[in-house]
Amino acid sequence: MNQFTSPPNPQAFYERVWEIARQIPRGKVASYGQIAKMLPPPDGVEIETYVSFGPLWVGGAMAKSPNDVPWQRVVNSKGEISERDGAGARRQFLLLHDEGVVFNPRGRIDMKKFGWNGKLKDKDDEPKQSELF
Repeated sequence: MNQFTSPPNPQAFYERVWEIARQIPRGKVASYGQIAKMLPPPDGVEIETYVSFGPLWVGGAMAKSPNDVPWQRVVNSKGEISERDGAGARRQFLLLHDEGVVFNPRGRIDMKKFGWNGKLKDKDDEPKQSELF
């Protein structure tokens, strides 16, 4: 088995990915690579290796995410839904469409318009009034 098919201590890495994904607002998306860049490399993983494999590991985390994680808000760097079984891709498209995310005729999301700025809230932060609606 290739040592880079998953991060060392995958569950701890996945938990951190899910914590970030839970903060992506409704109607916004983030890329696998964007989330990977928000996390330091796991212990024992060199930065060059992490740059190459981090986005794949984020994808693995999203594939195993619990129900409270808005997995549909994570797409590839082109603003596309990543290949998976047809039903899962269709469900992701529909969930994002229901949130107001628009796809162009090539099946891409305008990341400048719908991309999340990546600003994380502190766990103790109260949502601002504008974030409640």
